[in-house]
Amino acid sequence: MDELALTTKTSGRVAKARLNFLTLEPVGSHDVRPTILASWVRSQSWKLPADRIALPYVADRDLELPLARSARPVLQQLHENLDGQAISIILTDRTGLVLERLTADAGLGRHLDKVHLAPGFSYAEEFAGTNGIGTALEGGGPMHVFGHEHYAEDLEDLACAGVPIKHPVTGKTVGAIDLTCWRKDAGSLLIALAKTTADNIRAAILADSSTRELALLQAYRHSSRRLGDMVLVVDDDLLMMNAQARQFLDAADQRAVLGYAGESLARTASSGGGADSVAAELPSGTWVRINCRPVDGGAHGSAGLVQVSVLGQVPSIESHRPPSRPLLPGLVGRSAAWLGSSREADNACQARQWVVLTGERGVGKVALARAAHQQNDPGGPLRVVDAATPGFALELEAELADDTLHTLVIRHAERLDARMVDFTVDTLYGVLERRPSSLPWVVLTLTPDEVEPPDLGDLLTLFPLTVDVPPLRHHIEDVRELVPYFLDRLSHGELSCGPDTMRQLMRSPWPGNTAELCHVLQQVVARRRRAGVITPGDLPARVQAISRRSLSQLEALERDAIVRSLLANDGHKGRAAKSLGMSRATIYRKIHDYGIQ
Repeated sequence: MDELALTTKTSGRVAKARLNFLTLEPVGSHDVRPTILASWVRSQSWKLPADRIALPYVADRDLELPLARSARPVLQQLHENLDGQAISIILTDRTGLVLERLTADAGLGRHLDKVHLAPGFSYAEEFAGTNGIGTALEGGGPMHVFGHEHYAEDLEDLACAGVPIKHPVTGKTVGAIDLTCWRKDAGSLLIALAKTTADNIRAAILADSSTRELALLQAYRHSSRRLGDMVLVVDDDLLMMNAQARQFLDAADQRAVLGYAGESLARTASSGGGADSVAAELPSGTWVRINCRPVDGGAHGSAGLVQVSVLGQVPSIESHRPPSRPLLPGLVGRSAAWLGSSREADNACQARQWVVLTGERGVGKVALARAAHQQNDPGGPLRVVDAATPGFALELEAELADDTLHTLVIRHAERLDARMVDFTVDTLYGVLERRPSSLPWVVLTLTPDEVEPPDLGDLLTLFPLTVDVPPLRHHIEDVRELVPYFLDRLSHGELSCGPDTMRQLMRSPWPGNTAELCHVLQQVVARRRRAGVITPGDLPARVQAISRRSLSQLEALERDAIVRSLLANDGHKGRAAKSLGMSRATIYRKIHDYGIQ
């Protein structure tokens, strides 16, 4: 609290320190708080603009999260107690996405709209820079940011106090509460009031969920004491696992186990059955049996106890295959994350609900839209227009003028400038007015972080649903099905992938996602092998390393040379170092730095 009063008195000094920081001038250790300076450094590393706010927007924020439901009466009571004061009450989820905002003062509300501190926008530090919400979530503790301490100058007239909200049972951060007011009105009680509100929300969450989560906790403790196997309990906002599970299951194996468990528990809930069991091969290559049992007190079928045991021998092919699940035509993958996105797109197409497919480059957004269209409207025309091409406006207008069009995919919406956003909005409104009873299904694809995002607020209001398409690293187990699928197309069934090669492919982070995996296999077929079995040595050098950071061109060349030398010397590091003219110590260090497997 004393820090806030001190910051009020030294606003001019902080403003000068911020200017020095942005112009690469020295910043005195006493000119700005260390926590603020550290946040400025992070903001700069994310290459955020300091002269404006540019934030991602999510149209379909989930207001039925346990956090939002429990917090609603607490926020309403605080709003009534503040009795029209110029203080805005803001609730976010754990990523910084604004869920609720209560503001009694019209002037403050208009200013917050201008800087997008409003429902649907993310105030995570990586998007908004130093601010009460994002910096509190980043640091994991209460944080106030006053005036010029904000990284973006659009926020310098505001003071905000943010406090992360910890789940009362798991201790995990589930969201944040933020109180924002004008800088001139800020007082030392702002942070204290935010802390009290966070405590009240924690108490409300506990009251709302104690029966369900205590039942899960009791089942977990009982099974962990009694069994020697890996034990997990799962629910929408709860995951616990014992020491055996943490030590044995890496991240990819955990995702696979949770995917199988979620489907198994949902299946038992719908059938009214009890325990369910499945044998499966995990991404690491280990065969396990996954036993799932719903727990009384769970809110729905996804809550339950999961026991994982390692199988002594590989079961028959029939016994490990999961039950048949609906797949969209032309799509490959059985992971829970991928199937979830597929079902959401499928449902949107069935309902003719316009949808935004968002995800990293190469995740398969257009393929997902095509598959949903093929599933629900196989005879109808589908067209794809690209916002990144010069003739986009004419092409969009021509396609929407065609009354026989059933599905339209607008790619790369992040490449639209302000003028083209307005044109696209006007064109789509024209279709709504002209074809109200026979609208085409329109899909918008967004690739965050590809370029500096435009303000898509008016455009996104036309799309009531957003579906996140997961990156390949979040459903890496699907590589086992994607690789033979791509190889069959590339080599007409004459090429297969060896087990060591498959394990290497599943260890890669795949920053270019499914498109990069396909491109790598194309390289193998074109340059190395067109029949037989692919070995690790056939793979490009970059796939045989898991880089922990972005590499310069020179570093990438050095990494590739080391990989080639190791392959030529049968993995012998000493001989590889000698052939490269470097010491043994150097090659060991570079192998570690470049993540060479």
